[in-house]
Amino acid sequence: MSPQSNAHAASPWSPFEDWSPTLLKAKVYEQILLDIIFGELPPSSRLDEAALVKRYGAGLAGVRDALARLALEGLVVRRARAGTTVAPIDLVDVRQAIDARRLIEPHCAALAAAHALPEDVAAMRAAFADADRAIKARDIRAIVDMDQRFHVAMAQACRNATLARILIPLQHKATRFWVYSMKEDTPAEQMAEVRRHLRIVDLIAAHDVEGARAAVVSILTEFTQIAKRAASTP
Repeated sequence: MSPQSNAHAASPWSPFEDWSPTLLKAKVYEQILLDIIFGELPPSSRLDEAALVKRYGAGLAGVRDALARLALEGLVVRRARAGTTVAPIDLVDVRQAIDARRLIEPHCAALAAAHALPEDVAAMRAAFADADRAIKARDIRAIVDMDQRFHVAMAQACRNATLARILIPLQHKATRFWVYSMKEDTPAEQMAEVRRHLRIVDLIAAHDVEGARAAVVSILTEFTQIAKRAASTP
């Protein structure tokens, strides 16, 4: 194994410290992010820093750091004197995020197919280990968590931290919309989606660069159609 591979194995989160599960500031960010995604912090609701400190048992600095990051991702809106609010769900914004993902994510999958180590493939596959139970139980949080873990693992496998830092926020924005739209999905449709993601893992494991790229394009094309249907529905 090369020195670069040894370094990666020793510290798999090193290029992705914002997503490291060991960082307190990342945990606060993740908690607020998930509550926005699931609507527990509703669109356009005001976010009071002191209330968030109490809600999450976090320090003020950690909450402010999380809000600043969420503002950069477009998930909260910060205005002088008006304070901070949860961004509304804007279908135009969602479509633009999907368009950006269509440019970036297939390339990320192709890079992952070129560079992924066995532990990367294992992490992507492990993301869906609980899929059967979660789908049968209609456990939306678990389903979203699986999807998030898969995309972070694929971003890590591409070995391009700059690309990953662009892609993951786009994924968050799309996931927020997906949570609202998935209520119409049947368990069979949700399991088919899991199988499509596992197909990407198989292609990455086989180092099939163009196959992985095409599989991601296919998934994003379908998601684009869902967003278009939602935009045309009153």
